Amino acid sequence: MASQVELPAKDISGVVGRTPVFGLYHVVPPNCAKVLVKLELSNPTGTYKDRMAESILEEAERRGDLKPGMTIVAATDGITGSSLAFICAVKKYSLTVVSSNAFASEKFRTMEALGAKLDLIHSSSGITLDLISSMVCRAKELAQGDGYYLADQFHNKNICVGYETMSAELLRRFPEGIDAFCGAVGDAGMAMGVSEVLKSAWPEMLVVIPEPASSPTIIENHPETHDVDDKNIGFYPAHPDWKLCDEVCTVPEEEGREMCCRLAEEEKLLVETSAGLSVVAAIALAKRLGPGKQVVTVLVNTALNNINGLCT
Repeated sequence: MASQVELPAKDISGVVGRTPVFGLYHVVPPNCAKVLVKLELSNPTGTYKDRMAESILEEAERRGDLKPGMTIVAATDGITGSSLAFICAVKKYSLTVVSSNAFASEKFRTMEALGAKLDLIHSSSGITLDLISSMVCRAKELAQGDGYYLADQFHNKNICVGYETMSAELLRRFPEGIDAFCGAVGDAGMAMGVSEVLKSAWPEMLVVIPEPASSPTIIENHPETHDVDDKNIGFYPAHPDWKLCDEVCTVPEEEGREMCCRLAEEEKLLVETSAGLSVVAAIALAKRLGPGKQVVTVLVNTALNNINGLCT
């Protein structure tokens, strides 16, 4: 019988997802569980948010809330903005992104290259609760009127739909099951969306959520200024389902950055600090579980979109 041939994607959005899994063999000490990472940095814009951006727009189109000729407005730290700019360019929508100078300028250049318009709020204090709130309010103001659609990643339940594909990929990759899943959160859409599907298949699987020790928002409800793009957005996550979560832990930002350097030098993986936090937490979990177990985490973003995320 002739082998099945995979047809080429009809456009570049057709290559979102289907990302590989990679084992970490150098940064993980001996006598631990295996630590495997989902390489979401291999998506078209180098981030897992490509999945979310695609689902936000396609679900809005399906409902009839988003129609040709409309302008999409989004408040974002830049990562979601790059993904939305990419999907909007493919689907031929205009996009206005509300963000801030507190985030990596490389992401803004990506957005502008893809045709997005920027509306930046100045911050001299880093990533704070007031900054995120100001961005959200500004986006709501700009999205007034019939010709606009507010993406609103912080409250849009459709973001979880985009991560169902990641869950399906993990189920196919690990038919025997995994023992633990570890993922840092911003709005919590990815961690909760993936965990819901995996927990239904493997009820005994542990789910561990790391957050920056400098901003213990989930553990202590005490958000503080920090420098981890895409994580701990300054307020309690918008999409938590804590019955899916077994543990929340804190990881110092310095440890996350040190792990980014080690991942670059030893594993040849260029990732941002948020991924470093996840790997630190995954290794701690692997030490507890011991040999014969498997821990999976997600390398959510490439450091190539954030020069400050690269090891120097």
